Amino acid sequence: MRTLAPAAAVAIASVLAVPVSPAPQAAVTRTAAPAVADPAFDFSAPDVLATNLSIPWGLAFLPDGSALVSERATARILRLSPGSPPAEVARLSGVQPAGEGGLLGLAVSPSYPQDGYVYAYYTAASDNRIVRFELAASPQQEVVLSGIPKASFHDGGRIHFGPDGMLYAGTGDAGQRSNAQNPDTPAGKILRMRPDGSPAPGNPDPDSVVYTLGHRNVQGLAWGGGHMYASEFGQNTWDEINHITAGENYGWPEAEGEGGEPAYRDPIVTWPTSAASPSGATVAGDTLYAAALAGRRLWTVPLDGNGGTSGPPSAVLQGTYGRLRTVAVGPDGWLWVMTSNRDGRGTPTSTDDRIIRFPPVSR
Repeated sequence: MRTLAPAAAVAIASVLAVPVSPAPQAAVTRTAAPAVADPAFDFSAPDVLATNLSIPWGLAFLPDGSALVSERATARILRLSPGSPPAEVARLSGVQPAGEGGLLGLAVSPSYPQDGYVYAYYTAASDNRIVRFELAASPQQEVVLSGIPKASFHDGGRIHFGPDGMLYAGTGDAGQRSNAQNPDTPAGKILRMRPDGSPAPGNPDPDSVVYTLGHRNVQGLAWGGGHMYASEFGQNTWDEINHITAGENYGWPEAEGEGGEPAYRDPIVTWPTSAASPSGATVAGDTLYAAALAGRRLWTVPLDGNGGTSGPPSAVLQGTYGRLRTVAVGPDGWLWVMTSNRDGRGTPTSTDDRIIRFPPVSR
């Protein structure tokens, strides 16, 4: 089990507290664009894979193409294959759901099934933590990282294995704004670690799992074209998509949205908070897709291949399925979208919550 040791956290301050001049980026989009897009998926041909789920949150795929889905409040993990109903394959112990916390993100080991590990980020009695386990009704859980501050809000929770085989985690500031700029805490950060929870080689400080800081509440992690991106909830003004680079400071709470300060990295896209609350994110080709909760739509962001955008974002599925929590491209090449209408903030239909997939467009 790894925790973020205070000595290591202090050591990284010398790396991350140095002002970083942002690289040139495309102009930040400050207003919501019309709902017009040229997507790679056919949004007129939905395939509803699952209905009546209980606050689904995380989504990860097994090598056979089936999906694992976490439910925030029940601590259940379901296995889902097209044409078959969801089946419970594990239920985690120690999960303490409250507010935005509970069983959140899922990730599957790049070595699966050789090592058999599935990873989960969840809220426990005293903290947020990452565990790994083999699928079983009552799995043996190994804590790989603990000590991530918890709160009723801003718990982060997205985990993902990157193309480098390292495990990344997005955290929130746990309701304490100062956490985001404090190198002594893993709150308000993007973390990068080996699969066993130890600091990943190439981190700004070799003794720390902290990768970037200055985040309010990271909700989505995605890669495309050799670049990493993250979606993030703003406070009252601007939600963000950020281009993620090791050791950079993304400004919160000193900046929300585009701050223009040389010490902080500006987002590549911003939206008014009413139009987005971007949760899960994924990249397909040269487009980033961001699931919007408050905005009740799926945003498409054209990427320029250099870590910026090539044009304004557009929206699809606006109002069609309500609040959207997670989006991912499956091994089948389809786009999978998860609703979140039973989280206490939506208006659920009789079949919510749902997982829907959309086929790729033939070019």
